[in-house]
Amino acid sequence: MCTVCGCGESDSNAPTRNHEHSHEHVHGHGHDHNHAHDHHFGRGAAGVSVAGYDQKRLIQIEQNILSKNDNYAEANRQWLAERGLLALNLVSSPGAGKTTLLVETLKGLKGKMSLGVIEGDQETANDADRIRETGVQAIQINTGKGCHLDAHMIGHALEGLALDPGGAVLIENVGNLVCPAAFDLGEASKVVILSVTEGEDKPIKYPDMFAAADLMILSKIDLLPHLDFDVNQAIEYAHRVNPDLAVMQVSAKTGEGLREWQEWIGERAKSAMTSCP
Repeated sequence: MCTVCGCGESDSNAPTRNHEHSHEHVHGHGHDHNHAHDHHFGRGAAGVSVAGYDQKRLIQIEQNILSKNDNYAEANRQWLAERGLLALNLVSSPGAGKTTLLVETLKGLKGKMSLGVIEGDQETANDADRIRETGVQAIQINTGKGCHLDAHMIGHALEGLALDPGGAVLIENVGNLVCPAAFDLGEASKVVILSVTEGEDKPIKYPDMFAAADLMILSKIDLLPHLDFDVNQAIEYAHRVNPDLAVMQVSAKTGEGLREWQEWIGERAKSAMTSCP
């Protein structure tokens, strides 16, 4: 269960959140009417409000969940280090172009290094099928109601990949800029993908993800002539959240920036291999 959103929880006693409800009020001025109330979550020490749960209890739940996940993540990190493998966690909103970027990235890296992909989606194996068409092995994880991958899922998936030292595991997380920020998968870096078809203010609207990432890829830059998107403003917002965040501008369609991105992966994969015990 995720205390940010309640995903994956089927227990009837678990926290759930309704963002809006409507009910009747009878007022002293003699008539009654409906009010729609917007509930603003994220207030309080737990960063979330759930009916029936106080902040202390919510903090305890989240700490327990993340502590368990962190143990699995550390085991994954050790497993990867022992084999000299790089793992990257690719995160974005839905529709930012993760899979298309990943396909084109693999085409450029295939034959140069050992590669494996772990695909996270709530349903279907469509993206994993696209990856396999490149000739790269892919493991599909369907999360059902869950809105993110966790380290335990990744640990099982890693066992299904056959990779050589100096190889890379590219993890395509479920499209979501909230929950994946909190869940360490054992990766070396989170890479956040921001499409130019989205708003420039995504980094300050979803700061936890951009703060957790080492690299931001501005994707679909071939569309910039047709959009009212301020690249400099988006980067400024991102650096406001994370001053050390590296930024690349990439188009999977035209290939612009792809080589720089592929070299970034290659350099880190070599580092992982040389650090192998």
